[in-house]
Amino acid sequence: MNLPPPPRLVAWEITKRCKMGCVYCRASAGAAAYPGELSTKKCIQIIDQISLLGASVLILSGGDPLLREDVFEIAKYATFKKLKVVMAVNPDTLDEGKLEQIEESGVRRISISLDGAEPKIHDELRGVPGAFSQAKKAMKLATSMGVEFQINTTVSRYNFDQISQILDVAVKMGARSFHPFFLVPTGRGEKLRDKEISPLDYEHTLTYLAQNLEKFPLEIKATCAPHYYRILHQLGKLRMKEGESTLRATGCLGGISFCFISNVGMVQPCGYLQVKAGDLRVESLGKIWSESPVFNQLRDRGKLEGKCGICRYRRICGGCRARAYSVSGNYLAEEPYCVYEPATRKN
Repeated sequence: MNLPPPPRLVAWEITKRCKMGCVYCRASAGAAAYPGELSTKKCIQIIDQISLLGASVLILSGGDPLLREDVFEIAKYATFKKLKVVMAVNPDTLDEGKLEQIEESGVRRISISLDGAEPKIHDELRGVPGAFSQAKKAMKLATSMGVEFQINTTVSRYNFDQISQILDVAVKMGARSFHPFFLVPTGRGEKLRDKEISPLDYEHTLTYLAQNLEKFPLEIKATCAPHYYRILHQLGKLRMKEGESTLRATGCLGGISFCFISNVGMVQPCGYLQVKAGDLRVESLGKIWSESPVFNQLRDRGKLEGKCGICRYRRICGGCRARAYSVSGNYLAEEPYCVYEPATRKN
């Protein structure tokens, strides 16, 4: 049996607890405690499995990881196991003491959400008055303490026309990278289906980002929009390698070089594609990664349906499997928000 390459990134929702009320939250997270969340001992065992599998990056996410009392013990152990640890944080629970603990536990980068270039839109989307000022305060504090941070933005009809201004804020505040997450309506985001930007607006927004890579002095990485890599290739900014079955650094990574672990140990291709690949309470991550039918289907781009299955860019893009599932209930269906029309035969 040929084993698949190990995941490069593992994202772990170590708790669902969160004091924010983001309207787009894929986890429908809330402030109350959630039953069945994994114990510290089980988390340590899972880190051993992630390390043994050969992953490089561990993303500690939520909810709000800082609401978990043992989060720094978990991060410190992951650092000890040679994983590059990054953490998604909420500014309302971040202070100088927490940043010191973040540094001491070996976390290499934190992410801070910014969903608007001004307070009104950001605060409305985050569901908390004053969230914008909290975010900027957290960025200033991180910069003053030398903690590397990135800006995450969930892109929807509320804010897609502010991308350039949000990028300006990210640069001004000292962010190392900008990660626009293109809305996939899951969790609380189910109610925002009519707030997804149109396929044509996706194309225009991704083209703007691709055309301006060199303009902004920070990394730009689009998420939940793998056709970004098709656009990069069309602009001559990405070389497509012939004959490769998968390209581990591009396109939809779910099940290929990325997986997601829920707060109760469910393993999924990503947080937005809520299809169970395995259960860490009864199986090892190594077994799930190599044997899950879901993962093995996603690794075979020849199984993609509709225009994704005949597209010459299917190996560097693959379409967003979570968005396909959200729209059709079939994670192998064609990407519904891509305007590119491929030739009628596979290349």
